[in-house]
Amino acid sequence: MKSKNLNLLKIKKILLKKGYIIKKSSSLINLKPFKSFNYTILTSIFLIFLFGIMPSVVKFSSKFLSSPLIVENNSKLNFEKVLDGKKLELNGNKGESNKLKVTDLFLDIFEFESVPDNTVRFSASTLEEIYKDNGFNLNEIRNNKIVKPVKIDLLPKEIKQIENTKKRKNLFIQIVLPLILEENNRIKIERKKLFVVLNKNNNSESEIRWLKKKFKQYGVVNRDLTTLKIRMDEIPVSLAIAQAAKETGWGTSRFALEGNALFGQWTFSGEGIKPKGADIGDTHKVMKFKVLQASVRAYQRNLNTHSSYRDFRKMRAIQRDNLGSLNSLELVNLLDKYAETGTEYTKILKKIIEQNNLTDFDDAELLPSSKKMKKII
Repeated sequence: MKSKNLNLLKIKKILLKKGYIIKKSSSLINLKPFKSFNYTILTSIFLIFLFGIMPSVVKFSSKFLSSPLIVENNSKLNFEKVLDGKKLELNGNKGESNKLKVTDLFLDIFEFESVPDNTVRFSASTLEEIYKDNGFNLNEIRNNKIVKPVKIDLLPKEIKQIENTKKRKNLFIQIVLPLILEENNRIKIERKKLFVVLNKNNNSESEIRWLKKKFKQYGVVNRDLTTLKIRMDEIPVSLAIAQAAKETGWGTSRFALEGNALFGQWTFSGEGIKPKGADIGDTHKVMKFKVLQASVRAYQRNLNTHSSYRDFRKMRAIQRDNLGSLNSLELVNLLDKYAETGTEYTKILKKIIEQNNLTDFDDAELLPSSKKMKKII
């Protein structure tokens, strides 16, 4: 045993002379593998925890640290200002123009120009058969308030030859009623969407794009939501029928039969029909449309955007907020600027509404043309 220890000392001396360092092991067990295993476990737990909380961290940072797209809702603050026609401060967007563009206001109306030229013009007798086959009866509509979606694109030429006044009026109402209700439904759906946007703090990019489009369509140059809310509203059915009847002589005018112009809107540029009795120097024409539906939409857009009808929109907004419904016999008084005859024009419209009981159609509903529309309306 002693010789063995001596040999170990000799070996140690030799190794030291050669420069090797000799250390005494403190343990018989090598702990390095265990340390590596522990590090692996801890690292795995940390990574799992990190990936687990990452969605919450991203949500938190996007909400509090970034600048999300936000539509500022100043409806209540600006309501009275807009109703009174007062100017609101612009929101500082340097790239935003303060000028209205007719092309923006009527962009969706110009889309009707793509309608094929082979649109069928039914005769008056054929239309009567169509309405009879579909159970489209005005007396029933007055009672049950249900209108079937029978859509007619062009007035029948023979409507002028119908000598029976009541029969001619009924045919005209049957033609325009579904068209007016369809356009009101479009506005109703858009108005619902607007209120969904108004009730949100943050809005998606698609909602922002939709709002920008509606600001243009309704001529809201300062992008104020209150103004858009006031302008994006329906026109009472009785009022629209009365104006169409007055402007076209219950569908017998040249403008209506040749240009599908139901509301006698003027244009100073583009395609239109020149009035026969126009004075020399008069440059206005009556707007011409591809189909009757386009005329109804243009009429609604006109009342909803033109400065001449600000008081009309003010009264409509007050009725909507206070009563929840619209009264055409009150609103008609505020359309004196629609015609040169002023108040006389509004008196005639009121007379047409009352004599023909047109308010019976104000709460009528157009049957949805699809299951999707049934859910929306």
